[in-house]
Amino acid sequence: MRHAGHIVALVHQKMAQVIEPGISTKELDSIAYNIIRENKATPSFLGYNGFPASICASVNHEVVHGIPREDVILDKGDIISVDVGATYGGFIGDSAWTYPVGKVTPELQRLLCVTEEALFCAIKQMRAGNVLDDVSSAVEIVAKREKLGIVRQYGGHGVGRRMHEDPFLFNYKVGDKTQLKAGYTIAIEPMLNLGGDDVEVMPDKWTVCTVDQKASAHFEHTVLVTDGEPLILTQLEVKG
Repeated sequence: MRHAGHIVALVHQKMAQVIEPGISTKELDSIAYNIIRENKATPSFLGYNGFPASICASVNHEVVHGIPREDVILDKGDIISVDVGATYGGFIGDSAWTYPVGKVTPELQRLLCVTEEALFCAIKQMRAGNVLDDVSSAVEIVAKREKLGIVRQYGGHGVGRRMHEDPFLFNYKVGDKTQLKAGYTIAIEPMLNLGGDDVEVMPDKWTVCTVDQKASAHFEHTVLVTDGEPLILTQLEVKG
């Protein structure tokens, strides 16, 4: 799983380099596919429940599950969430990041910074002996402090040999006292909105958008519970 996560991190490293005005989301998908295949892994999303691409590319008010398209060209001031999974040796790494396209408004920059902060606050709670609600509450506290909407129909999940495993992880407190144990691997993924909480699925049956058409950000890491500090599996390994 650590190596699968490393491959996902390589994709995100490249996304940060190539995302700029004028590139299509289809081009981003092709780049991600090639990196995954070059590293002897398979794209976890491609064909998953019929999904037609290797990444989810969700622009501006699109929250998750956006389908990459040749005719979706990024423009200066957009934000784009890239969600990607890689399967290596039968195990999956899953991570999402929301990128600014060129210079964005201060309001959008705040959305990105706060959603990323929520992710890392949640990761700090991934300790043996804590419960799932500790992780969920960490996201909710940051979102409420900044008066951001919380996507309630979607959330994090266990991940390992399958993309979506138990438990489901809400991004707000629900009273889940499931205890975390060393060896658990969970994809934590806060999705926060500039507007309200409500989202809807588009006619393509995949793309999820905010009902009020206001921007949404999505940050996700696959995290391992250990006997000590939480271990993020979907970031670049430091050699040496």
